[in-house]
Parts: sequence; structure tokens; C-alpha cells
Amino acid sequence: MKNTPFYVKKYSGELELFSSDKLRKSLERSGADAIIIDSIIETIYQELYDGVTTKEIYKKAFRLLKKANRISASKYSLKRAIFDLGPTGYPFEQLVGALLKEKGYKTQVGVLVAGECVTHEIDVLAEKEGNTFTIECKFHTNAKTVSNIKVPLYINSRFKDVQKKWNANPNKTSFLKQGWIVTNTRFTEDALKYGKSAGLVLISWNYPINNGISKNIDKYGLYPITTLTSLTKRGKTLLIEKDIILTQDILTSRDELEKLHISATKINKILSEAKQLCDTKLTLN
Repeated sequence: MKNTPFYVKKYSGELELFSSDKLRKSLERSGADAIIIDSIIETIYQELYDGVTTKEIYKKAFRLLKKANRISASKYSLKRAIFDLGPTGYPFEQLVGALLKEKGYKTQVGVLVAGECVTHEIDVLAEKEGNTFTIECKFHTNAKTVSNIKVPLYINSRFKDVQKKWNANPNKTSFLKQGWIVTNTRFTEDALKYGKSAGLVLISWNYPINNGISKNIDKYGLYPITTLTSLTKRGKTLLIEKDIILTQDILTSRDELEKLHISATKINKILSEAKQLCDTKLTLN
């Protein structure tokens, strides 16, 4: 590998030195073996130039990984696949609800709950061991969009309004304990500080460390259908419109695939990829 240093342009527009270690770690998270990873890094390094964007590097790595191992490519594309769940936030709310179910919570998505002042629509309502939690999902289709301090300020005021009404109701069988905010991008430092001070749980793509959205998706094998490399963009969109959000959902939806006029051979390929994704879970560090 050449020793020439290159600067890459991040999503934010900032420039930083290209790090093969960073690229290696992102590829390792896909589950690809060391030989494939070494080959991809070497190939990409030969094509680098000053000012190359991280998006271009991602596309090159994804293309090479897809040729070598489709399942690893699906996992490698996870962050982009979450953005592709849009434009509405509903599929992301379904994904968050499914992750909480895997953690032992009883969940409802899109629930109207009365507060002391007004009625609020809660994205996900989760209950476990006598405690209930309100989860607000902040979905973004642009990686540059972040949740600043205004978000936890607003969510905390809504939670307090609902909590006061809920816990004063003698007919409620659970205690409304805490508010959560989940986003597919990130929070600003001020937002994290306020959230911690207010007693909110904040979860983003990689926060808390080793317990963010990406780690939990890998842990439970709950990949969205937008990760599937064998399914067209149009097919993904049409299936999402039918509330088929996760790869585990597609395993019992062969009839919906047939309605898309996909050949039996192609359908089998899609289902095989979906099953492998569901069965393969990365080990959390």
C-alpha cells in the first residue's frame, strides 16, 4: 500500500486525513473476513485522491463488498438503509418498537395519550415490569441533520404533561417512569447534557457507546428491508407502503413479493438473503 497521505471530505464538509484503520473498522462491523477487507482497502487506496468524499469511499467499498459477500454488504449499508426508510418516520418507529420487543418490552406504535393540558401522540409506548416509557423517534433522511437542545427541551415538557395525568389516574396499572428520545443520526453535546440532567434516555446511531441503534440492530438481527441488495429500490418502497419493514417480515410475505411480478428465482434469492441476515448476528464488544 502506498504511503501518500490523502485528505477526505466528511459529510460536514470538514477535511481529515484518510484513515485505513477507520475504513477497516467499518468493514469489520459488516462481518467480512480479513482477506476480503485487506483486498478492498488496497483497491480503494489505489483510487484515492485529495478531497475524495466519504460518500464516494463508501460507494466504492460497498460495490467491492457486494461482489465478495452480499450479506456483509447488506450489513455495511445499514446506516444508509435506515435513511432509505423515509421519507416519513413511521417505518423507523416500527423498527424502534421491534427492537424494544426483543428487549422484553410490550410495545405500541403511534398512540394517543392524554396529558394534563393536551393530548399527545406518542411514537412508541413501551411497558416492562410495571413501568411504562414514552419513546419519541426523531428520524432524519439527511446524515447532516442533528437533534439539538430544543429537541429534549420540547420532549421533556410533553413527557411531564403526560406523566402528571397518567400517574394520577388510579385506573392505570403501570407507572409512567421515563421519557426516551431515539434518533438515527446524533445529538449535539448540549442536547446530551440536558437530556442527562432531565433524566431522559437519549439513543442515537452510536450513542450510548456499544448500545446505540446500530449495535442493537446487529445484536438482534433486526435489519430493515432496505439493506437487501437483491431487492430493487422500487420493490423496497412498495413493500414499506404495505408495512413490511424488517427482513424478518419479508420471510412470511412471499405473496407480496409475487404481487411485484418478481420471478420465482429472484424471490428465492431475496428470501435467502433476508434469512441469512436474520440468522447472522454480530457479537457486541
